Amino acid sequence: MATQGKRTRIEDIRRVELIAAAHRVFLEHGLQGMTSARICREAGMSPGILAYYFKGKDEVLFGMVRYNNRLLMEDVIARLGKAQTHWARLEAIVEGNFPAQAFTRAIASAWISVCAEAGVNEQYARLQRVFHRRLRSNLASVFGGMFDAARLHEASLIIAALLDGLWLRKAVADDIGRDAAITLVFRGIRSLVSDKEEKLLRSGRKPKQTPAR
Repeated sequence: MATQGKRTRIEDIRRVELIAAAHRVFLEHGLQGMTSARICREAGMSPGILAYYFKGKDEVLFGMVRYNNRLLMEDVIARLGKAQTHWARLEAIVEGNFPAQAFTRAIASAWISVCAEAGVNEQYARLQRVFHRRLRSNLASVFGGMFDAARLHEASLIIAALLDGLWLRKAVADDIGRDAAITLVFRGIRSLVSDKEEKLLRSGRKPKQTPAR
């Protein structure tokens, strides 16, 4: 039993190492450039070892996307934990969706390939839905006391579209930096709230629901 338990822990470690290696390969080569040979080479393991730990490359790819989403989620959670006002929570959410070392054309192009795959692969589509539900939940922690359900839904769609659109722009044109992208998102957000509402969000006081504008 002890031997079996030890082997299971080692296998779990190897699976994590291979998924992390797949993530690095993905960021460099995109979804279509991820081969078993590249992943094994990046992990420093023998060619063909992937077949021992995973049922197929699709399982590795799915694990890699989940791994990346978890990294993003953990970064946003850490930022939210330091936020002192509702506006600071909003900054944490937006800035966390543009990681400082990751907002590059190569990485943006890689993620566009995942979005495209979500249109034909239900596993990827499910991960996208989870991501957007989490974004809406985070935004509800900012606007929930101020917006009714319809207004919150509309704001969540608009903000998600701004985030997705700027990543797409980065992949296609590479003519915008991280700071400029964040500034543009906040210009969009300011169109969703009044000056009075923004002041309340910045104040640290609990927002109160206001009529739709």
